[in-house]
Amino acid sequence: MSYPNSPLVGQLAPDFTATAVVGQEFRQVQLSDYRDRQNVVLFFYPLDFTFVCPTEVMAFSDRYADFQALETEVLGISIDSHYSHLAWIQTDRAAGGVGELAYPLVSDLTREISKAYGVLVPEVGMALRGLFAIDKAGMLQHLSINNFGFGRSVDETLRVLKAIRHLHDRPQDVCPVDWDPGKPAIQVGAS
Repeated sequence: MSYPNSPLVGQLAPDFTATAVVGQEFRQVQLSDYRDRQNVVLFFYPLDFTFVCPTEVMAFSDRYADFQALETEVLGISIDSHYSHLAWIQTDRAAGGVGELAYPLVSDLTREISKAYGVLVPEVGMALRGLFAIDKAGMLQHLSINNFGFGRSVDETLRVLKAIRHLHDRPQDVCPVDWDPGKPAIQVGAS
């Protein structure tokens, strides 16, 4: 499902302001506040207290130090309220919650953010598993969208961020299939 106003790779990511749970507190987050300071991985998931969603939410949190090493903030978003997010965070992992998270969980109760990013399925009122890698300039560099039933790869997300960083530092390069740091890139222009 896509909307005419869905963001495209190479365009400025749609800005938003929303209530998030940061630690145990409610705070307003604005995407553009990260601009010029950090990359952002914005990932949408369908619902709190479900089956696949906690595996992703916890995996991104467990690998948060890896994202920070790449100067990247992670923002998880669902259509649940910030109260639901807080309850999920306050519920132990063994009891179906996600426990403490290292990054903010954003509430998209109005579904406006999901619409702006083209991941909302109106028939069910939930967002698909959209992942958006946004560089420090606020430009959308990568997106992937999965259907409801299967999760994403944290390792692949980190690999994409490393490629974005490499290309920022070496704009004369391009990164071939399965590129990882340490593997040769292809030079296409003179510096």
